[in-house]
Amino acid sequence: MSARDRLISATVAQLRRFGVAGTSVSGILEDSGLARRTLYLNFPAGKPELIAAATENASGITISAVETMVSDSDPAQVVQTFADRWADSLEANGFSAGCPIVAAALGRQEAPEAADAAGAAFARWVEVVTRLVADSGIDPEAAEELATTIVATVEGAVIMSMAECSAEPLRRAGRGLASLVRARLASQPR
Repeated sequence: MSARDRLISATVAQLRRFGVAGTSVSGILEDSGLARRTLYLNFPAGKPELIAAATENASGITISAVETMVSDSDPAQVVQTFADRWADSLEANGFSAGCPIVAAALGRQEAPEAADAAGAAFARWVEVVTRLVADSGIDPEAAEELATTIVATVEGAVIMSMAECSAEPLRRAGRGLASLVRARLASQPR
């Protein structure tokens, strides 16, 4: 793994645990095992630039995961599986590491570029989910509305699960979203 990739990976991990304000250059360097000079050689603007790059990286990983799940052509199952994977992840880390995209979005004061990257990430996620549900027969406008609901609900459920130290909000949201997708599909004219 390149030095740049190690810095990004360490930053994503820090964002998930501490948010933007709690993510420190010293913590990133400690987690990555790299020197301060390496950080500034790769990210001359420092922490804000690195957090924006980490946000874009985390978004890409999530998109890849969703696109891999899309091979299952049942959009309701994809949504349920995505929520369940988030729930499993939170349980595995003891509810100590949430979504780095949410962390970046909430850190606008300190890292506006990262918050902008978070906004772009959410938009890309909505595009991917829109394609998934539109390919199942839902008209494009309704598909985009449903996709926005799915992304917003899952992200909100991640936050609720973190706050409650329980995967149940995510699991309930996943079941509810799967039911919503099935209902939308059933209501489509044939």
